[in-house]
Amino acid sequence: MAMTTALLCIDMQMGMADRLAAGRPHANPAAEAHVAALMALFRGRGLPVVHVLHDEPGTPFARDLPSGAPMPCAQPLQGETVLWKSRSSAFAGTGLDAHLRQNGIDRLVVIGAVAAFCVTSTVRAASDLGFRVILPGDALLAFDIPAHDGGRIDPETVLRVTLSLLGADFARLVTADQVAELL
Repeated sequence: MAMTTALLCIDMQMGMADRLAAGRPHANPAAEAHVAALMALFRGRGLPVVHVLHDEPGTPFARDLPSGAPMPCAQPLQGETVLWKSRSSAFAGTGLDAHLRQNGIDRLVVIGAVAAFCVTSTVRAASDLGFRVILPGDALLAFDIPAHDGGRIDPETVLRVTLSLLGADFARLVTADQVAELL
């Protein structure tokens, strides 16, 4: 039986673009282009695209703020599912699990932001719920983070560790260019 695969785009919102424009250290400078290319691939093949956006009042990621709007590379089209979350995982309180199951989706290609946070929470939850996950690491935004013991951890290291953890047990790691051959 063929798997039904959806593209799941997480938190590609203008608040992320604002971080990038402000010069925040980040990995994957081509992430936005890869996100746009994967959306075009799924749309071109008639496969579902699901958007989950962060809505947290009092932060730049509130749905009623310009910074809460989708980035140009990740604009939902009419008819595509858009869900709003207030927690890290795209499955927490959004109805995403039920939506996917009702539509016969059992495999996800996960893209978006931020690799070590909402993407990680979502990929782990998806795996725990029985979904097969494909993770194109070059279609993820990744930023530097403060280290627990002082200083900062550079974005390339954060992304490398994040992908290593997720790839060890929760997702199949690929590049954006490899996704087409897996559909």
